[in-house]
Amino acid sequence: MVTLRGKQPRPKSRPPPACWLGALLAVLLSVLLTLLLGTPLARVALAQGARHITAAYITLASTTSTENSGLFAHILPRFTARTGIEVRVVAKGTGQALRLARDGDADVLLVHHRPSEDRFIAAGYGIERRDVMYNDFVLAGPLADPAGVGGSKDAARAFARIARQQAPFVSRGDDSGTHKAELAIWKAAGITAMIEPGKRPGRWYREAGAGMGATLNIAVAMDAYVLADRGTWATFGNRRGLKIMVEGDPRLFNPYGVMLVNPARHPHVKAAEGRAFIKWLTGPEGRAAIASFRVGGKMLFTPVER
Repeated sequence: MVTLRGKQPRPKSRPPPACWLGALLAVLLSVLLTLLLGTPLARVALAQGARHITAAYITLASTTSTENSGLFAHILPRFTARTGIEVRVVAKGTGQALRLARDGDADVLLVHHRPSEDRFIAAGYGIERRDVMYNDFVLAGPLADPAGVGGSKDAARAFARIARQQAPFVSRGDDSGTHKAELAIWKAAGITAMIEPGKRPGRWYREAGAGMGATLNIAVAMDAYVLADRGTWATFGNRRGLKIMVEGDPRLFNPYGVMLVNPARHPHVKAAEGRAFIKWLTGPEGRAAIASFRVGGKMLFTPVER
């Protein structure tokens, strides 16, 4: 008899029975569904019937006033906690925010210049606009008040006096909603040098080309007059020799609107998530969040009631 020495081949392992695989897959699927349905993102999708909500964030093009005032830091975490959708803010002047949205670099737009918003929608770049909130602009100036405008309720008359006295004035100069509002007041005052191409009113008028906070700092340094949104003014900590000179004029009314960037023009726009944000912002929870944002006990933005 011949005995073969060395390693003997091991018998091949048999695959698990098909029934085992089926059971394993069923368990894994059950765990996965439990995890998914337990997330806030899944809950909002089910609650709103938005079956196509898949992204964890949206991009919001908005203004420096809503960012600098602290409003977004106050309200956006509430929306994220409720829905699981993060909101990434790109804060620019209204003109720049509109261009970002026009180019498809945002999902939602929140700005404060109604004529520009209406043109944006008419051109097909935005849809489903809704009023959100409002506050007002204020004209601040140096304590010495060289133009003698303190206490006036007529912004156009105050601007005319500033121009006559050639008192220093700092403009945003950045095509923002605040800048557009300022130019409208100069026009109402009969002074158009700031508006007509190639013309400048004189050295007393300076364009910062910057956001609201930076413009206020320049006005402080120059002892100059400046138009500011109330939200940023209320939270601005470097006022020093500036105070509010003019407020309460209907021309200083400052409404904000929100809209979805048109997904027909930009298919990558996260329409379902954007609509969820707009619905929340203009609904009871969003309005309550806006109303609860206060500085020194004062409400800085008034939500529009539905």
